Amino acid sequence: MHETGSSDGNSRTVARASETLAELLDRPLAAGLYIVATPIGNLGDISLRALAVLARAPLVAAEDTRHSRKLLSHFNIHAELIAYHEHNAERERPRLLARIEAGYAVALISDAGTPLISDPGYKLVREALDKGLTVTSIPGASAALAALTSAGLPTDTFLFAGFLAPKSGPRLSRLSALKDTPATLVFFETGPRLAKSLAEMAQVLGPREAVVARELTKLHETLYRGTLDALAAEMESQALKGEIAVVVAPPSAEGTEVDDARLTEDLKAALQTMSFRDAVRAVTEARGVKRARVYELGLALTKNGAP
Repeated sequence: MHETGSSDGNSRTVARASETLAELLDRPLAAGLYIVATPIGNLGDISLRALAVLARAPLVAAEDTRHSRKLLSHFNIHAELIAYHEHNAERERPRLLARIEAGYAVALISDAGTPLISDPGYKLVREALDKGLTVTSIPGASAALAALTSAGLPTDTFLFAGFLAPKSGPRLSRLSALKDTPATLVFFETGPRLAKSLAEMAQVLGPREAVVARELTKLHETLYRGTLDALAAEMESQALKGEIAVVVAPPSAEGTEVDDARLTEDLKAALQTMSFRDAVRAVTEARGVKRARVYELGLALTKNGAP
């Protein structure tokens, strides 16, 4: 009885989804640029709106037409497909904008996920808006958000930092610039560079909690959890392929970004106008560090003759 009820419920779900898609397909698609998110692995993650736009748009601009043609063919979509990537963007962008100005709907898709996230497209969107053309985002899958929300790390504030530089020097510089950012960090990385990048993250950011997420939404989806130094050591023996995201916890409240010398200077200034107790409390609250640490620094100051 339960199985029959479940089957009936599933049939109604299929019918309702089909009705919704049919209604979307029946609506005319206005001229404009449509930023369409596509699956990052599991084809079931495509949205009904995305299907409806891709099916109705006469022109689809894709990062890799060979890759995207497989997606469109799977859903029996036969729009004109052209390549739009970093190597031909300067040439193709005016052509796409001209098509929109002529009354066409143009859909922009990337190889996977949400266009413009570590993919070409920003200048196309900007120039379309500058020309007064309509730009519509059709949201959906995103590897950065999938990694962030499955990592178990703080999500209230985060920074997507994309791919780090392939060479060590620029990579270390970028990590140093991000070191004090009070947010969870999300990176993309390649398999061959992963272990080295994790080691340099540990070197610059310290032994923070982190998650390495690979093949998200796909059959072999795997999440590795640990500190950056432990993950770097673990990845040395792994030969990971495919799409990889790295999520790194923010600096702790007792982060090393506020050193003892800075706290001591703060205490000296506070003790000019406050009691010892009030100065310790003021510096603790202002710097977001543990009271015990500031208290010990204050004791050392008073022993050395500070007011």
